[in-house]
Amino acid sequence: MHRRKPAVLASVCALLTGFLFTTATRANAAAGCSVKYTVASQWPGGFGAAVDITNLGDPVSSWSLSFTLAGGQSITQLWNGSVTQSGSAVTVRNAAWNGAIATGGKASFGFNGSSTGSTPAPAAFALNGVACTGGTTNPSSPSSPTPSASTPATRKTRIMALGDSITGSPGCWRALLWQKLPADRVDFVGTLPGQGCGFPYDGENEGHGGYLVTNVAGQNLLAGWLATTDPDVVLMHFGTNDVWSNLPTSTILSAYTTLVGQMRASNPTMRILVAQIIPMNPATCAECAQRAVNLNAAIPAWAAGLSTTASPITVVDQWSGFDTATDTYDGVHPNDAGNAKIANRWYPAVAAAIS
Repeated sequence: MHRRKPAVLASVCALLTGFLFTTATRANAAAGCSVKYTVASQWPGGFGAAVDITNLGDPVSSWSLSFTLAGGQSITQLWNGSVTQSGSAVTVRNAAWNGAIATGGKASFGFNGSSTGSTPAPAAFALNGVACTGGTTNPSSPSSPTPSASTPATRKTRIMALGDSITGSPGCWRALLWQKLPADRVDFVGTLPGQGCGFPYDGENEGHGGYLVTNVAGQNLLAGWLATTDPDVVLMHFGTNDVWSNLPTSTILSAYTTLVGQMRASNPTMRILVAQIIPMNPATCAECAQRAVNLNAAIPAWAAGLSTTASPITVVDQWSGFDTATDTYDGVHPNDAGNAKIANRWYPAVAAAIS
């Protein structure tokens, strides 16, 4: 791990200033900010950077800053926040103590990174999921620009996590996934409250321990949950108990089809993410491992046959790379390592669904 180098090494500094961009934290809030990105130090194969955010709009209670690192750069250590990096795309969220920024106030973080050569500064930034547009806006003001394709809507995307105990008891992959997403862009919804995962998060869900997807479909339970929560996106990891109960793959897929129909009846443009379920190897069911394989093998063709342009079905591979010996505590339910893997697998598809 590289030691943080002094910021006074001006001969190796690169400065990027003047990035002004707007973000709406609520429908009637003036929004805007500026960002200063400084490469404060460099060494062979690495560099240190400092980032200062100035809030030009109304006060915000939390923030996430997204940008793209070029030239093969990767963050190895970050302070005053938490970081998620997928390829070159980076999202930094506030720490527990620096989420609130008053009008004219600042928040700062720094990081060390690795590089393969040059360390160009990011070309653009986005605060709380809204790209740079310049200036400060107030959507409630008559002089404010009319929303358009270049002015993102401020309504949060409502996300329902649907499944059994893997999703909801306590389903801490949801908490980890929530951490990766822009807080001002998403609203996790459900009729069940969140459970303790070690830190505050938006925990509402439809993870019903012990439920079979075939029973949920047969008893028309989802329709009521949808009417109550009105989601835009559904993440479905469902069928583990059905596999354990030795129900045929065709019966499980038929239940999936029923639920998709109910989702689209609730919202014709529903974005549906369906997991190939994590492996299972319970001590009391030697056959369950192969049954899960059989179900997962059939899901892609099922999804392709039912997906539409208006309401696409995206298959998310939760199977590959998941090991029941190291990623579960009982051959079925994820431990901390398993929850991290599940969250990481959901993230690209969810990020695409809310973009």
